[in-house]
Amino acid sequence: MLFDTSATPGVWLEGSENMSNESISFKGLRLLVVDDDPDTRTLLTFLFELDGAEIITDASAGDALEIISLFKPDILISDLYLPDEDGCSLLLKVRNIEAKRGRKIPAIALTASAYHEDRNRALLVSYNIYKRKPIDLDELAFAVASLAGLEEYV
Repeated sequence: MLFDTSATPGVWLEGSENMSNESISFKGLRLLVVDDDPDTRTLLTFLFELDGAEIITDASAGDALEIISLFKPDILISDLYLPDEDGCSLLLKVRNIEAKRGRKIPAIALTASAYHEDRNRALLVSYNIYKRKPIDLDELAFAVASLAGLEEYV
């Protein structure tokens, strides 16, 4: 089981204690999820589309750069361990491309890894938030709302 709505996640996210249980509207928000696990992609698609977001998912980092240039997501959610390229390498490429366009996509790192080094590496390459699986879905929704600047939910 990748997600557990009852677990206390081992994550780095300031302000999470202010989270409420009310439904968050993500209407108009564009999300890109890059994760090689089909269950994760399906669950996140369901979670965010249900609350109005437009979401595109992909299983590999290779397609993500093209998707970003065409889809122009507001937030990137990426697994750190992808089959073709790791999520940190992907984000460094994204940051390089976006810097040329004067933009910086907020990003959330996901991982099933329990290594403290992964958290440090993810935050070092400028992921905004690091989350370990299993993920608390309410906490993930709060993280996305926070990055999207939806102050009424933060």
